[in-house]
Amino acid sequence: MPRPVSASVSLTALAHNLAEARRRAPGTRIWAVVKAHAYGHGLPAAIRGFTGADGLALLEFDNARRLRALGWRGPILMLEGPFGPDDVAMAGEIGLSLVIHDTTQIEWLRGHEGKAIDIWLKLNTGMNRLGIDPEITAATQRELALLPAVGTVSLMTHLADADRPGGAAAQLERFDRATLDLPGSRSVANSAALIDLPQAHRHWARPGIMLYGSSPFADRSAASLGLRAAMTLRSELIGTQTLKEGDTVGYGSTFTAPGPMRIGIVACGYADGYPRHAPTGTPVDVAGVRTRTLGRVSMDMLAIDLEPAPDAGVGSAVELWGEHVPVDEVAASAGTLGYELLCAVAPRVPMHVVD
Repeated sequence: MPRPVSASVSLTALAHNLAEARRRAPGTRIWAVVKAHAYGHGLPAAIRGFTGADGLALLEFDNARRLRALGWRGPILMLEGPFGPDDVAMAGEIGLSLVIHDTTQIEWLRGHEGKAIDIWLKLNTGMNRLGIDPEITAATQRELALLPAVGTVSLMTHLADADRPGGAAAQLERFDRATLDLPGSRSVANSAALIDLPQAHRHWARPGIMLYGSSPFADRSAASLGLRAAMTLRSELIGTQTLKEGDTVGYGSTFTAPGPMRIGIVACGYADGYPRHAPTGTPVDVAGVRTRTLGRVSMDMLAIDLEPAPDAGVGSAVELWGEHVPVDEVAASAGTLGYELLCAVAPRVPMHVVD
């Protein structure tokens, strides 16, 4: 019998979240971001859940080829652009659009003799990660447009602080000043900007985390934004213990029972992708009742408080995150982000697509 831990991905939730993105940005085309194996949800699920997207965006060239093999015929945008001349050749071969953020990538384009490639020129407007100096935008766009290897040249940037009030204002101003009167489509908005900044919607938006039912904001839940959890991580109780006052739980004895209590042992640990640094009190659902973790998370197991669920026993269902326990709550308790938890589900955890 297989170990009971598993994850499921809801196609209905993925499609709902994409529809919510469209509702919030009417008239804007959507790049559905599917990097990191669709934020841990898997490309086969993403390609089915996001059939209504205008394009898919990622950065792994092997996965771009896989998207084509899975049947995606629409646009694909490579968010970090080519990593070498072979990637430029692949872009021409299978019809990929490339982000260009460095002059070295332009030199690789000069050597391309295949089908013309659509380009998104990326400006560094304040993220200071990737992108050209905004002052050379017009000249660089003209240079690209003259290359036989290049089709259209569109313009984009990435916002560093769109999740806080006013955080994107300076970057938007720099982008607009640098691209004033230049031809081409624009793409600026990530999930946070798509939700909060209509002025950033432009021609194309690039939502990521919101499509998977997680909030891009620290102070607003996914449910309050109309989003549905796409992934559920679940397991079962595989054991119970009855503690006396003073008994401790787990490695390091970090939890001490304040009195007699009953605990359950769940078949899920950090080797499955559950955060090892999740402290006592991290929310979990057992048999439809919300409770908390106790003590330190082990490689293959974690302990939970069964006092709120006296009828729970071996075989009782446990939701680590999903519909009843938002992944963002688990992440906040563990001092991290929902992004990390979704992407970190281990390969040994079976992943099922539902709906």
